[in-house]
Amino acid sequence: QVQLVESGGGLVQPGGSLRLSCAASGSILNIATMAWYRQAPEKQRELVAAFTISATTNYADSVKGRFTISRDKNTVYLQMNSLKPEDTAVYYCNADGVMTYSGSYGMSYWGKGTLVTVSS
Repeated sequence: QVQLVESGGGLVQPGGSLRLSCAASGSILNIATMAWYRQAPEKQRELVAAFTISATTNYADSVKGRFTISRDKNTVYLQMNSLKPEDTAVYYCNADGVMTYSGSYGMSYWGKGTLVTVSS
């Protein structure tokens, strides 16, 4: 079984920074894409940033220039700078296209989420 554990959320003032981490564990052979999503109260979950195995990155327009996604094998990071109150949300890590040593392929896994609150 594959597990994702996020860390790094918290309360920060507008203009501040936070760094989120997500580590995937289990009998993982390969993960095609690792990404961060977020869900604000009463809103749908949205993609924030993604990092593919070919090192291609993709960002939501609302975070371009402020957030940076990086990846080290099965760990993904999200450096968030110049945070705004509208960035307040639960941030979820996603691992997609997971291949395991047990032979499963193409599975998608989610972390439990970490809360980011941007407020003065």
